[in-house]
Order: sequence, then structure tokens, then C-alpha cells
Amino acid sequence: MSTHVFDQAMALTVMGDGLYTGATSPAYANMIGPYGGITAATVLNGVMQHPALLGEPLSLTVNYAAGLADGAFELSAQPVRTNRSTQHWVMAVTQADGAGQRQTVITASAVTAARRDTWSVDDEPMPEVPAPHDVPPYAVPSPVEWIRRYEMRPIEGAIPSEWDGRGSGSLSRLWFRDAPSRPLDMCGLAAQADVFFPRVWLRRATRVPAGTVSMTVYFHAGVAQLAECGQGWTLGQARAQAFRNGFFDQTALLWNENGHLLCSSHQVVYFKE
Repeated sequence: MSTHVFDQAMALTVMGDGLYTGATSPAYANMIGPYGGITAATVLNGVMQHPALLGEPLSLTVNYAAGLADGAFELSAQPVRTNRSTQHWVMAVTQADGAGQRQTVITASAVTAARRDTWSVDDEPMPEVPAPHDVPPYAVPSPVEWIRRYEMRPIEGAIPSEWDGRGSGSLSRLWFRDAPSRPLDMCGLAAQADVFFPRVWLRRATRVPAGTVSMTVYFHAGVAQLAECGQGWTLGQARAQAFRNGFFDQTALLWNENGHLLCSSHQVVYFKE
């Protein structure tokens, strides 16, 4: 097993056919429970380890039904339909509550697929930005532990330095990679898709409680293309489209250093006044 902190955090023990046990990692602690990206990676890891897996991830949706508590959990990952080229999955994470009753805290679904060589093009070009080595390192002013698991170099739309209510936009662009660096794979990409701080903080320059309700990641790159990225940098771009009635959305795009679109991601996020 890899000694990298990311691999240790998403490690699972096989208990049966698509049944696993795992535990949260303090290295990826968030304000409440673990960082949502490591939870998404762990759920996907259950699919990746299943002996019936067809192909590789095409999409992943994770619904954060309740806060994942620090400690042990159980994961079920089951293929519910296998076609010639695609396979459909249903996953769930459960934990025992204070009374010892098992409760569902995460529901998820995924589609895996056998990728074939076809005509391909990126219709969303990578924006023109400085190279990673031309952007100074940045220590994110946050007390949560998971932030330290990524080296971030923001180009625009960094976390506000003053919480004065004078935000004007929700667009962020930044280079980032695992810290310490790690070869990019499907689970690592799923985690990176959630690396952005809440858009409402940037748009308003006001820190309010916020948390992802549901996140979907569409994987445009396969295993082989991710292997070509090595331990390089990822360029991430995120923006919101609307803030209304206690919820907002977020669209994110991730490219590698060569300008290839690796994935797109969409979230709906709760915020509290």
C-alpha cells in the first residue's frame, strides 16, 4: 500500500462483495468532518477495487446526506447494471450513531465505461494564464487541516483577505497539486474537483457557514491520460451561476499543464445566513 497520506486516507478494507470498512483521516479534517473531496475519492475507490469493475470512471455523483463523523464507517459499492460499454453503480456510506444504530450519511452513484479511441476535441480551451513556476506560492489563511494537503498558487479569485462584504465576482483560477506531490489518478482527480472554497465567500467577501449538498464529476480524461500528467500541476477554474434561497451552484473545470481538460464538476451548496 502507498505511504502517501492521500492513499492512506482513502484506504479501504474488503469485507465482502462490494462491502468495505474504512476510517476518516485527521490529515483531511475540515470544519465539520472530513474534506468532501477525500470522501468522494474514498467512495470512488470502492468502485475501483471491485472485482466486477468494467472500464474506468466516466461520472461520479456524491450526495452528502449528513455530516460524516470522525471515525469508522462502512461503504457499499454495487454494480446495478452492466452493458456492453457502460456500467452503473450505486454506493452508500453508513455509520453508527450515538445509539449504535447504523445511519446512511453518504449516497452516491457512478458510471464507468470502456473508453475507445474516437475523434476527440476539447471545446473548452484552457485560459491563458501564467505558468505554475511564475505564480508565487500561497498559504491559504485557514485553520482546517485538509488545506495543507495541497500546494496552491492562485492566479485570481483567492480567498478574501478582508471580510468586508465588498465581493464582486465568484471566479477563481489557480494552479494546485497534492502536497507532497503524487501521481494523478482517478481518485486523486475526484478529490481535486472539490478543492475550491465556497463561492459565496468570494462573491460576498463574507464568511458564512456553507457545505456541499451534492457534487458531480465528469471525467474527460481516462487512466492513461492521467498517468501522463505524472506529479504535475492542475489548473482549476470555478465560478457560481446563482445564489438564491440558501443555496448556490458551482461549475469547475480542471486542466493539466498541457492544456487538456481532465474533468468538469458541478455542485449545489448550502449556505446559512
